[in-house]
Amino acid sequence: MKKVLLLLTVICGLTVAAKAQSKSETGKFSIGVEAGLPLGSFGDGYSFGIGGSLKYDQPVAEGTFVTGSAGYTSFIGKDVTVPGLGTFKNSAAGFVPVKVGVKYFLAESFYGEAQLGAAFSTQSGGGTAFAYSPGIGYQFSPNVDLGVRYEAWSNNGTIGQVAARLAYSF
Repeated sequence: MKKVLLLLTVICGLTVAAKAQSKSETGKFSIGVEAGLPLGSFGDGYSFGIGGSLKYDQPVAEGTFVTGSAGYTSFIGKDVTVPGLGTFKNSAAGFVPVKVGVKYFLAESFYGEAQLGAAFSTQSGGGTAFAYSPGIGYQFSPNVDLGVRYEAWSNNGTIGQVAARLAYSF
């Protein structure tokens, strides 16, 4: 956890330094709806995730942005059969991911993005995990954006998902 906090502090410091050097357009916020499909063994117990997020993009160079995001995702539990014990339904699992990263436009509207941060479980004793998410996206207009990413949260094992975010920027 100390390493994650140190990493976030360094990235925030670099963001402030980069912002002071940027003379391009101003930053903007976006609010988005997110949906995800759990992968691996996590997908055995949960069917899909739904949530929302707030994101900020700060330009630092032509076509390059430093990003910061926070949100909430709830994964819907599946019925699980345990041999000898019967069938039960997993309760929903909630997470609050907080990430920073870089977005780079590869073409006029098409971009690649990578973020790092932490995901906080909302369950009692769930803990905190290191989060990373590479992805791609397309900006349909200055105000509408669709991104797809692989996201993983690692803490004594890894929870992964393929997720999409449809957002409105302002």
